Amino acid sequence: MTYAALEAAVNAFAAALQGIDAVPGSRVAICAKNTAEHLIALLATYAAGKVWVPLNPRNGRAVLDAMLLATRPAIIVADESCVDRFTPTGAPLIMAKCGEVVDHHLTVRGLVAQWAGKTPHRIARDDEDAQIIKFSGGSTGSPKPVIQAIRCINAQADGIREFFEFRSDDVNLIAAPLTHGASCFVLPILEVGGCHVLLEEAKPTAVLDAIATHAVTTMYAPPTLLYALLDGPLLDTGDRPSPMTRSLRHVIYSAAPMSAERIRDCQRVFGPVIETAYGQVEAPQIVTAMRAGELMADENLASVGRPSPMATVGIMSDDGTLKSAGEVGEIVVAGPLLMSGYLDRPEATASAITDGWLHTGDIGLIDNRGYLFIRGRLRELINSGGFKVFPGKVEAALGRHPAVLECAVFGVDDPKWGEAVNAAVVVRRGSTVGGEELIAYVKDELGSVNAPKRIHFVDRLERNAAGKVSRAAVRDAVGRS
Repeated sequence: MTYAALEAAVNAFAAALQGIDAVPGSRVAICAKNTAEHLIALLATYAAGKVWVPLNPRNGRAVLDAMLLATRPAIIVADESCVDRFTPTGAPLIMAKCGEVVDHHLTVRGLVAQWAGKTPHRIARDDEDAQIIKFSGGSTGSPKPVIQAIRCINAQADGIREFFEFRSDDVNLIAAPLTHGASCFVLPILEVGGCHVLLEEAKPTAVLDAIATHAVTTMYAPPTLLYALLDGPLLDTGDRPSPMTRSLRHVIYSAAPMSAERIRDCQRVFGPVIETAYGQVEAPQIVTAMRAGELMADENLASVGRPSPMATVGIMSDDGTLKSAGEVGEIVVAGPLLMSGYLDRPEATASAITDGWLHTGDIGLIDNRGYLFIRGRLRELINSGGFKVFPGKVEAALGRHPAVLECAVFGVDDPKWGEAVNAAVVVRRGSTVGGEELIAYVKDELGSVNAPKRIHFVDRLERNAAGKVSRAAVRDAVGRS
């Protein structure tokens, strides 16, 4: 699709969105895979002066329903294959990618044709107006809708474009979900006149075929995608980079840490093109980042880079004072990348942002060269393959199985996932259940991302002095057994 065709499609669909819902700043939820229809709908949402609510179809119905309830979108756009992932809300439903469609269904392609030649009304918006609502949260699993303002999205695009020095001949492969980190690279690549290649299913063979076929230069990938490529037979070339990936200039990973050994594996297979970035929904990419040349140095393998021009990063003590180089504390961030706050949650917003500093909940240090190193997390979120898993939500799902008396969910260090979801389960007397059955039970309710990778059957759960189950103590006890 040429830029002229993309502009025409985006303008037409943006005009259609305004025709369906004329309220400026209303929300459009998109639940779709990586397709041209998805990208058109996303860009048209911006052009229509509306707010994008991304919904990852890999999430379970309960998760997506909670997101829809929290954001109350005026319009929902979804692939035909994704409409069974959520409960209809009464908002108009527009089909993105679809096969044979019943006449009464609205479709992206149909509306683009119907509104061809039209342009959306220009909506006057302030830099602090919402542009995206994504979700973050704590160990309770309660959805926390994060408002990213126009200011935040512009800063993100400028920071990424300038830091990685993208060019008009860059070809960016969108293999990771557009609903997550891959979306951060849409505008920077378009701004320099580059090309996007969209891949619906990030299977290793399809990814490698796309890289070779389209001479891909740039790819954002969570570690799990890189591991799938590394561990397959197609890239087994010994100590030489694979000829299948010789076009790559940027392979940017984030969302979860990678071990030094795995980073070296990536550099061996893909070449000296591995780069990294750090951010979170409350302060999206790039808070810190590191180019490929820097990451070749041994002393930088455990780092997530230096602060970008769009972020000020500090290490803060419990009393709110900033620490010196080399001292460990909570990572805090200031600058234009910061969220506006949590939708309809003023107390949570006030707790997260104090005196202009966002409290990330991550523990780390900044060395005397200015490189950030993450040491752990203050919160009990499990970061599995770049996705945040809420222990409380998984425990609630497990607890609904009739054979489960009580349970505790926690993360365990894992070479593939960064952290793997594990659960300790006490079975009801007289009941019998296997680990695979429980894993399948959670997967059916919450999706594969949230399902435990392993179930540990125990006689009791460790508790603190107040009688409350301690996830950390349970994890330690399981590790000793």
